[in-house]
Amino acid sequence: MTLYYRDDAVQVTSEAIHAGGHVVTLADVTYVWHARGPTTLAVRSRVLGRGVLVLLLSLPPLVAVVCVLSLAWAAQDRGNWQLALVVLAGCAVAALVLTPFLEVPLGWLDRSYDRGNRVHELWVQHHGREVMLLRTPDALRFGQIYRAVQRAVEQQGERR
Repeated sequence: MTLYYRDDAVQVTSEAIHAGGHVVTLADVTYVWHARGPTTLAVRSRVLGRGVLVLLLSLPPLVAVVCVLSLAWAAQDRGNWQLALVVLAGCAVAALVLTPFLEVPLGWLDRSYDRGNRVHELWVQHHGREVMLLRTPDALRFGQIYRAVQRAVEQQGERR
């Protein structure tokens, strides 16, 4: 028996698929497909959180550009470029020092995109019935499970 995928709720082997309380033997599977399910609150909140995070990451550079332009305009009117250059140099150093701290929110944003923005469903035709084995909003996990099921079904077809 070959193990293609296993986590707390799903196990795909060369003999059967264990998911969602169902045990489906691969010899009885005639067709496998995936579908997009209805959007859940978790998916909507993930998309909303992603938008808020992008907004929060975009605002400081925009505010900095407005401040720099304002400072340059004021320095031009007064002819006092030395103070403007000192302030700009201080801001540039502060930006360089704070840049490594962007790793955490950018990691959150990256993981948010990995998890996707829709609900995925895994369906099989088993003994002439359509059975939904899995519904998940996690695109990365769904892709791994779906590919494991494909490999298992392909290997089953080669044995026949």
